[in-house]
Amino acid sequence: MEAKTVLKELKALGNPGYRKILLNHGAQSDCFGVKIPELKKILKRTGRDHALALELYRSGNYDAMYLAGLMVDDHRMTRRDLQEWVTNASAPLATSTVAWVAAESGRGWEVAQEWIDSKQELVAAAGWSTLASLVSITPDSGLDLPGLGRLLKRVQAGIHGAPNEVRRRMNGFVIAAGSWVGPLTEAALLAGKKMGPVMVDVGNTACEVPAVDDAIGKVAARGSIGRKRPTAKC
Repeated sequence: MEAKTVLKELKALGNPGYRKILLNHGAQSDCFGVKIPELKKILKRTGRDHALALELYRSGNYDAMYLAGLMVDDHRMTRRDLQEWVTNASAPLATSTVAWVAAESGRGWEVAQEWIDSKQELVAAAGWSTLASLVSITPDSGLDLPGLGRLLKRVQAGIHGAPNEVRRRMNGFVIAAGSWVGPLTEAALLAGKKMGPVMVDVGNTACEVPAVDDAIGKVAARGSIGRKRPTAKC
């Protein structure tokens, strides 16, 4: 299937109401508003097609870029590819699609370390989201636990001075570390306590920023602390 054919199909599947929601969340204006179940129907037909995914992402259309993240062969993504993706991502893509692909590429730890130091808000936010995805799918034996512990302390010390979207994703990283990595649960709860409430401007959306102790507490109540996910993507 060619990219132009996929884009034509995406345009026909666009939903104005869903497009408005995506725009409120920061999607770029080139967006048809295709719901995720419809994207997955296309994915079921195409299967994993790395070349097509790269072409779709470069189209600049939000729906095609999201679909590309589901379609791409993560392990074939080079550092250059990942950098291109994060550089061209709008807010929702940077902290979902790009982070998921980076986490599953085998390069997640190294690129996240670079991205969280970026002066560009969305790149730094993508870095923290990549770390959150990485801890959710990687066995504890494959994680740098001391390094993650240092990052928890970094968040604790610097979250309130970080840009808006970075604050939001730092908070998410602390929750992820405490939820998906049993040995870090206490450290994450302590970081959350010392951080206190995290204020984030969520714009014209119904999103809420969860408190660390509440979010981790819900995971603990389900008996799911440390239970990994099969994939970062959804």
